[in-house]
Amino acid sequence: MTTIDMPNAQSIPLRPAGPTMSAVTYEDYGDASVLNPTTVDVPHRRPGQLLLQVVASSVNPIDYRMRQGEMRAVLPGGFPRIPGYDVAGYVADNGGDGPFQVGDRVIAFLKHLTGGASADYATCAVHCVAKIPDDLPFDEAAAMPLAGTTALQSLRDHAKMQAGNRVLVNGASGGVGMFAVQIAKASGCHVDAVASGDNEAYCRSLGADGFIDYTQVDFTQAGQTWDIIFDAAGKSSYFQARSALASGGHYVSTEPNLSGLAVSLLTWPLSKSGRIMLAKPNGEDLLQLIDLYRQSKLKITIDRHYGLSQLADAHRRVEQGVDRGKVVVMNDSM
Repeated sequence: MTTIDMPNAQSIPLRPAGPTMSAVTYEDYGDASVLNPTTVDVPHRRPGQLLLQVVASSVNPIDYRMRQGEMRAVLPGGFPRIPGYDVAGYVADNGGDGPFQVGDRVIAFLKHLTGGASADYATCAVHCVAKIPDDLPFDEAAAMPLAGTTALQSLRDHAKMQAGNRVLVNGASGGVGMFAVQIAKASGCHVDAVASGDNEAYCRSLGADGFIDYTQVDFTQAGQTWDIIFDAAGKSSYFQARSALASGGHYVSTEPNLSGLAVSLLTWPLSKSGRIMLAKPNGEDLLQLIDLYRQSKLKITIDRHYGLSQLADAHRRVEQGVDRGKVVVMNDSM
């Protein structure tokens, strides 16, 4: 596997957009082989949007699940599609007004129905964009939007996290899990991490107070209870985890499906509630993640870098399962 020259990729300059751009698209559902580099029109910026030059993006499980067609009921037809929701790069066009200036370094969380990050340029609603400091590298910034927002909203909004809570993060070494452990610790919680045994040192380096090797111990049978169980890996159901929830506790999972929706509806009035969440793009949440980074309370782990032309390989890597952190895609077409 070849990799791109990171110093060069990190110093990609702002460039004016032409009528067309390089992108990776897919014309039908399928495995990673349906992803193909091509040339398409630069997206049209509508009022209330920014045109962003994409320097880096990242691959999340939702990317390959949508490519495989798992959500075709929500997104019928509409090919070709450009995958990807995380953007780190520059403001290329702002319409001449608003809080952002052309050339600003930013991150963005693109809408679920459209995506579009796997290209030279993407459009995004202004309220889903945040400026990043000069000392935050583009590759690390690209790992933040979807995974970081998912962890933050899961813990803060759905689990009602408070200082002193006992929090268990299942899948703590993965892309969402690494954010969740650090966000919970920064909020003054006791955090127990669940991952494979060879990830114990890594999870503790993120701030985990305790560790459970899921290959040796089933946390639902460990004789402990937690105020919050956040299943970042989508590996345990509410009904499996309920016995490990303290009274008044909250279970949150990132595994969207019909059974999960039923859990959310049926358990909200119970003393132990369950919630299946899907993150909502929000620039204020991105700013909160950036603030934690600047306070050295949030560090980003990158599993591997790929070039945009290697997007199919990046998808395969995420499908195989990433032990630690995020897979980042640098734009090697600019």
